[in-house]
Amino acid sequence: MTEFRLTQISDTHLARRLQKLTDNFHRISEHIDATRPDLVINSGDLAFDAPTSPDDLRFAKELHDALPVPCRHLPGNHDIGDNPTAVGPAPKQPATEQERQKYLAVIGEDRWRFDEAGWCFIGLNSLVLNTGLPSEAEQFDWLASELGRTKGKPVALFLHKPLFLTAPDDPELAVSAIRYVPPAPRRRLIDLLGTVDLRLIASGHVHQRRDFTYGHVRHVWAPAVGFIIPDRIQELISVKETGLVEYRFAPDSFEVRHVRAPGQVDIDMDALLKR
Repeated sequence: MTEFRLTQISDTHLARRLQKLTDNFHRISEHIDATRPDLVINSGDLAFDAPTSPDDLRFAKELHDALPVPCRHLPGNHDIGDNPTAVGPAPKQPATEQERQKYLAVIGEDRWRFDEAGWCFIGLNSLVLNTGLPSEAEQFDWLASELGRTKGKPVALFLHKPLFLTAPDDPELAVSAIRYVPPAPRRRLIDLLGTVDLRLIASGHVHQRRDFTYGHVRHVWAPAVGFIIPDRIQELISVKETGLVEYRFAPDSFEVRHVRAPGQVDIDMDALLKR
């Protein structure tokens, strides 16, 4: 295959009880049906809140299985819980092996690697980082092994949380503990990735669309499919809107297109949860 077309969606936050989020997913699904990429990747938070409502994950699985093209998934904090941190308050729902196993049982693998169009694509579970769980060490060992087999191919990395805001040595502020990969595993991850031709890091989680380059690596933050977060809770970093990201990969190059599905709505979280 000389060209590989990939669509990234993120933060769908699906639940049977939240019809507006389901409607936005259907608009995305219709757009995917019209454009027919080779693959869809959901970079995390498939469910609205799987640790407290396991059916949310099952519902998300049903809707993703109905997409007209193949789909790969990665877990988000609303799927298996959040990273522990020494900075700021502890997460209300820390990532646990129990929740990870529930995810594996419903969705499938939480990390993956495949090759297309002369590229190596790697997906990581960013929520086990900094947990000390055996699966964290296993993932680092697996990643080192996979990176050792890239044979000089350019690498595209997908994960739920962005690595950082502006640079790897961003100050360890409390907000960074919930928004980005925690500093200690971030440094280890960057060291490992420094051994290959890393070109792209694609993430979600922040519910803001962003696209910037640091060094030789392009960082793409996919907007949420589901809803936007009001400024009273989250400061404006880039663009708050719902949407998706489309990529075209060719040997040694790639293109990025930021789009919104026709009919997709910017649902405000306050309005969504208003009773």
